[in-house]
Amino acid sequence: MAFLSLEKQTAIVTGSAAGIGEAIARRLAAAGAAVVIADINAAEAEAASRRIPGSFPVQVDIADSQSARRAIEAVLARTGRIDILVNNAGIAGKAAPLWEQTDEDWDRVLAVNIKGAVNMTRAVIPHMRERRYGRVVNIASIAGKEGNPNMGPYSTSKAAVIGFTKSAAKEVATEGICINAVAPAVVQTKILDQLTPQQVAYMTEKIPMRRTGQPEEIAAIVHFLASPDCSFVTGQCYDASGGRATY
Repeated sequence: MAFLSLEKQTAIVTGSAAGIGEAIARRLAAAGAAVVIADINAAEAEAASRRIPGSFPVQVDIADSQSARRAIEAVLARTGRIDILVNNAGIAGKAAPLWEQTDEDWDRVLAVNIKGAVNMTRAVIPHMRERRYGRVVNIASIAGKEGNPNMGPYSTSKAAVIGFTKSAAKEVATEGICINAVAPAVVQTKILDQLTPQQVAYMTEKIPMRRTGQPEEIAAIVHFLASPDCSFVTGQCYDASGGRATY
């Protein structure tokens, strides 16, 4: 028996055209899943699908509930099933203190990072409940537990992701559906380009391992949480912090 096998399963990974999302998509595809590269950038999703055998692209704006619903319907029309949803897509937003953050700055980050996860989960959950099986993995952040200065919208959105994970998990806990989150510390991806060197240093200095994480290290945790082997774990937030997290 192959442990953590995802043979014959369909997995949607949002924001998987690059970075952590692409690493997750690659890992789940290697485990046997048909992986949906779900991204707002159709061209980049298409390019990523060519790099990852066993995947196909779907364009979606997760901040738009109707776009999320159409994406789920498109996947079901093609594969007939959705076993796994990984809500990975997210943005860092503007690096600035509270008094320099505008309504638009807050709205944009919250729309993608928390409403996006809600929209995708809400669209897929009726199908999972009907089949009495499903795995949802939300990518949160250590910032959602500790709060990073000059990253108010991002920290707030990721705290909301953790709360949403715990709430939704309890609602479907008896229906064969497990919903969990992963909270990485700083990971070496292009999203770091949106931050100042001072912010990156602030985050890295707090990591006892004294390094950033790698996308593949996050993908390994997601793989377990997305698998049938994750059968008695739900409503949890797994830290991937190099020892930074203390609670």
